[in-house]
Amino acid sequence: MSALRKVTLSLAMAAMVSSAAFAGDTHITLASTTSTDQSGLFSHIIPQFREATGIDVRVVAVGTGQAFEIARRGDADALLVHDAEGEEQFVADGHASERRDVMYNDFVIIGPADDPAGVRDAGTASEAMQRIAAHPAPFTSRGDDSGTHRAERRLWEQAGIEPGGSWYRQLGSGMGPTLNTAAAMDAYVTADRGTWVAFDNRQGLEILLEGDDVLFNQYGSLLLNFERHPHLKREAATRWHEWLVSDEGQAAIASYQLRGEQLFFPNAE
Repeated sequence: MSALRKVTLSLAMAAMVSSAAFAGDTHITLASTTSTDQSGLFSHIIPQFREATGIDVRVVAVGTGQAFEIARRGDADALLVHDAEGEEQFVADGHASERRDVMYNDFVIIGPADDPAGVRDAGTASEAMQRIAAHPAPFTSRGDDSGTHRAERRLWEQAGIEPGGSWYRQLGSGMGPTLNTAAAMDAYVTADRGTWVAFDNRQGLEILLEGDDVLFNQYGSLLLNFERHPHLKREAATRWHEWLVSDEGQAAIASYQLRGEQLFFPNAE
């Protein structure tokens, strides 16, 4: 065997070993929302990403505000949240170098089937919130600075209402526990559709209002600033970010269904 061929073979074998080690040992930490986790989406798409790249994704599922803080400290390699305004500010502040639309669904206003506040008859989300406050009817809020909580606060603001008093319960908990509390109290609540579809303990709760444009729920992936945090796994995190907006990633998101319903709709730019 010629010396050149030996060198070429050695390099090829080294590359294969390196690739295998990369595939077997690499993982990233993703800070994301409870809605993407509790809806079951990650259990569906992460195995497909791992199969395609050899990279595992370990999810820290918290509210969007807390996910921002985790990424700001450099304690996550990647970020996937749903507060477009906050995400754009995160980039402007230099904590991330890029933000991309990934997928969307919507928020819904949920309440007891007998609907004492008459939310079913409201023409808009603002009117629904006004009816709840005017009744007043029990309302459970996540109260955790999550993307859903931020969206709920915007709904109150658009309705011209500062919620408070004994009827308004801020729980400081994730979407699932908040829905459980609403079910136990026969209370109104704002939720993302994905978690609602996956939620089993509905008792007397139903979707009472949906379809208003202000209930649109956009999710974005952020490529973090690796210069600020050089210890982060740049290559693996970038592959995750790019896979989400690739044809393969978008198809994986679109294919996730639960109870015959598509929970997220891809819309990468």
